[in-house]
Parts: sequence; structure tokens; C-alpha cells
Amino acid sequence: MKRKKSVSYAKYGYIFSIPFAAVFLIFSLYPILYTALLGFTDFKGLGAKTWHILDNPFHNFTLILNNGSFRQSLYNTFVIWTANFIPQILLALVLTAWFTSRRNKLRGKGLFKVIFYLPNIITAASIAILFYSLFGYPVGPVNSLLLKLGIVDEPVYFLISKSTSRAIVSFIQFWMWYGYTMIILVSGVLGISPDIYEAAEIDGTTGLQAFLYITLPNLKTILLYVLITSLIGGLNMYDIPKMFMQGGPDNATLTTSVFIYNQAFSGSYLYNRAAAASMIMFLIIAFFSAILFYLLRDKDEIERRKLNRKMRKEYKKSQEARG
Repeated sequence: MKRKKSVSYAKYGYIFSIPFAAVFLIFSLYPILYTALLGFTDFKGLGAKTWHILDNPFHNFTLILNNGSFRQSLYNTFVIWTANFIPQILLALVLTAWFTSRRNKLRGKGLFKVIFYLPNIITAASIAILFYSLFGYPVGPVNSLLLKLGIVDEPVYFLISKSTSRAIVSFIQFWMWYGYTMIILVSGVLGISPDIYEAAEIDGTTGLQAFLYITLPNLKTILLYVLITSLIGGLNMYDIPKMFMQGGPDNATLTTSVFIYNQAFSGSYLYNRAAAASMIMFLIIAFFSAILFYLLRDKDEIERRKLNRKMRKEYKKSQEARG
């Protein structure tokens, strides 16, 4: 009998991936490579059409690293990100334990999840206007509340203080993103086999012990994803600091993304220096991401791979000895 020719479906996978590949090459890879190149050039000025590679290619990078505003923006970015991420991940873990507990028979869990997630879908412009109004001076809801409670004798100008401004921006970022982090963690917990928890209950494990010794170890990959995405998003913070405080007061909420925008578009049009600052931030994010990957690596999987390689080598040696 004549065998039927098998159908290869691999080509259809390549065909369907063409739109994504084209969009990625045009709108992601090309801008990244072009930005990296501009950092080594003299390209600046609105409407400039020509540019040249500098005699000292790293001149723009040196200028940015020695720029006081950039250093301040880098400091602000790390402070604001740390101040919002630590409470964000802690609250998200607590809510995750609450929503996924087998002992907790809370009604309306879906409604609570929606309520906690809502801040993440509100536009940054709306949130910036909301909080600017809340902390308004001399009239604003926060000042009115403090005056009625007798905590202060006169209105407080919150937005003129550096530490207060950073704290408000940090709180906004925390408030916007803790719900998203919670949803990601809850999804990760739902992927853990229920049999593990059932066995733990039979052994008399408490809810806290189950969370610490079963849930968290099995969430390592999800936690790595949350840390990496939060690191990337936090170090690229732009919308709230820009719309809420315009980087003020006295550059207290100036983040690196706002600094880059100011270099490129706020009257300076120093595209080469903005590109250099962007690449510096890219390297910083890549460095810290590599550290996180190393710290949260799966040690058991690494040991298994080493053991498999060792067994294959021993098997080859035994085969060669026989041959």
C-alpha cells in the first residue's frame, strides 16, 4: 500500500507568527537599536536630519552620569519604587493568602477582587488630578479633615515638601498596582495542586504553615515574574510623577523617565543625551534583573540537570569501555 504523506503543520506556525515578528521588528527592535546608536552621536535639535558618530563615542554617557539632575532622578526613582513595592508585595501576599485559604469561607470573593483591582484600570491622568485635589492647599479634603479633627491648626501645604511629595507618589503607585500583583499571585496559587494542601491538612498543618512552606515555595516563578515586571515598571515610572507634580518640588519627584523626556522634548531636544540616559537605564534594569534571576533560580532543577549530565557522561564512558 502507498503510504500517505504526513502533513507538516510547522509552516502554519511560522505563517501565523509573521504579523507579530513584523510588528516587533518595526515598532520594538528597530527603535531600541536606533536609540542605542543615537547615544553615540551628536544628534540634537528639532528638525535635525544629519548626525555623526562622536570622536569620543561615550561622551554623552559620561555627561549623563555626571549630571546632577540625572543622579537625583535615579535616587528618586529607587526611593519611590522601593517605598511602594515593599508594602505592595506584602499586602498582595496577605490578600492572596486570604482569598485562596481553604479554611476561609468568605462570600463575595470575586467582588472584593474586582474592587481591589479597580485602581489599576483608572487612567493615570484621572488619578493625578484626584490626588492633587485631595491634597489641595489651602482648600482640600485632606486639609479639611485634619482641621475638623483638630490635628492641625492651619492648612498644610503638602505638595511643597520633598518627603511628603515622594510619599504621596509612592502611595499612588502602591494603590494603583497592589490589586494587579494580587491577581497574578492568586492565579499562581490556583495552579498549585490541591492534593498538596489536602495532604497538609491531614497532617495537621495550620493555614500559616501551609502558606509559608507550600504556597510560597511553589510561587517562586510567579514571584520572579512579579519582581521583574515591577522592577521594569518602577524604574520606568513616568505618568504619575509627570502629571501629578511635574517632577517637583525641587526635583523631589523627578524620575529617570521624566528626566529623559525633559532632555528630549522639553525645549532642549538633546536626543543624543536622552538616548544615552535610556541605555544607561536599560543596563541598570538588566543588571538588577540578572541578580533577581540568580537569587530566585530553581536550585533543585539545577542539581537535577547536573546529575543528568553526570549520568550521561558515565553512560558514555561505560559504552566506550565495552566497545
